[in-house]
Parts: sequence; structure tokens; C-alpha cells
Amino acid sequence: MQDKSLTLQEAYLAMFSFLEDYYSRTKSDEIGSMLSGLCLMSDGKPMDPAYWSEWEQAVEKAVSGEVDAEMHLTKKSDQESR
Repeated sequence: MQDKSLTLQEAYLAMFSFLEDYYSRTKSDEIGSMLSGLCLMSDGKPMDPAYWSEWEQAVEKAVSGEVDAEMHLTKKSDQESR
């Protein structure tokens, strides 16, 4: 897949689709509950209005480089492993 710019709405829908697929596989109650609040109403905003502002904040963090999704492993010292 080539790099592509997404609108805020398209990125939201991609995230929703990802979570919906995850829920279909796991039937996680937590994800199911989250999805119910993330469902869009006819005005295009989530059922739970707090999610939209949280989504905008998350996008801003990602765009400004504040999100570090890289896994960081640290080796336990000999003392910690006992």
C-alpha cells in the first residue's frame, strides 16, 4: 500500500474498521462497549461526544510526532531475574 493522506474522518473510519474487525475475532466486551460509543450518528459525530475530541487530540499527537508506538525491550538484570 502506498502512503496516502487521510482526512480526519477517513482516519476515524479506518480506526473504527480496525476495532470492529478485532471485536469480530475476540468478542471483547471492552472493545464492544467502545465501539458502541464510537458509532457515528447522522451528524457524523460519535454517539459518545467525548470520543470526537479525544480522537482529535490523538490525531494531533500523532501528526506532531508525540506518539512512540515502537516496542522497547529492556533486559532484566541478573538481580531482577532471581
